[in-house]
Amino acid sequence: MNPALWISKTGLAAQDRQMSIISNNLANVNTVGFKRDRVSFEDLFYHIEKQPGALSDQQNTLPSGMQVGSGVRITGTQKVFTPGSYQTTSQALDLAIVGNGFFQVTLPDGSAGYTRNGQFHLNTDGSIVTAAGQPVEPNIVVPADATSLTISEDGRIMASIPGQIDPLELGQFSLVSFVNPAGLESRGGNTYLQSAASGDPVEGVPGAEGLGNIKQYTLETSNVTVVEELVNMISVQRAYEMNSKVISATDEMLQFANQTL
Repeated sequence: MNPALWISKTGLAAQDRQMSIISNNLANVNTVGFKRDRVSFEDLFYHIEKQPGALSDQQNTLPSGMQVGSGVRITGTQKVFTPGSYQTTSQALDLAIVGNGFFQVTLPDGSAGYTRNGQFHLNTDGSIVTAAGQPVEPNIVVPADATSLTISEDGRIMASIPGQIDPLELGQFSLVSFVNPAGLESRGGNTYLQSAASGDPVEGVPGAEGLGNIKQYTLETSNVTVVEELVNMISVQRAYEMNSKVISATDEMLQFANQTL
């Protein structure tokens, strides 16, 4: 088979996969706390027909040799943890992390999950949970007769109780950081899992030890930039078309050779 056909095939496969990543980014443009993915490419191995620096005769050496590539492949995807925009809301349990860190939640199997989505609610027990009902750690229970909640930048949650002059402190949110957040495993549902690449979670108080602050009545929106993704989509589409053109041109060359020779 003509090598150009195989090389173009790897190009088509890589561009097709990148288009899937772009489509997922655009699909989650309004997902609270979503972080966009980017794709990493690398060229495949080379057929070295003439080694660079090899002797061309008894006195001279080749300046560059002859190295023929064999295509491209995707080596992986990476979450980009740049901050999104911040949207003001009217819900007391809408929280945004301004800076580094993740909220910790308890998954149905009892393991720990991590999220940037601070769109929290109360369950029937008064515990603070995610939209999927996953408890937020540490567990904080809000009294049924609480009239309002105030959450400070360092995560302290205070409740106003009828008949009491001073607000009641219910607890304090904590945040978790990782050495390599891009290495977290994406689970779906706005939740990440610890992996061997992410390192161990380091829990701390918001605003301390490099962790961000908590902002009440605020949500962090997706960090997907629609214009940037559309530009990437057009670039991928053109690259896909060019690889298709190479296959078509190579086929015509082979057809010409078969008919002529």
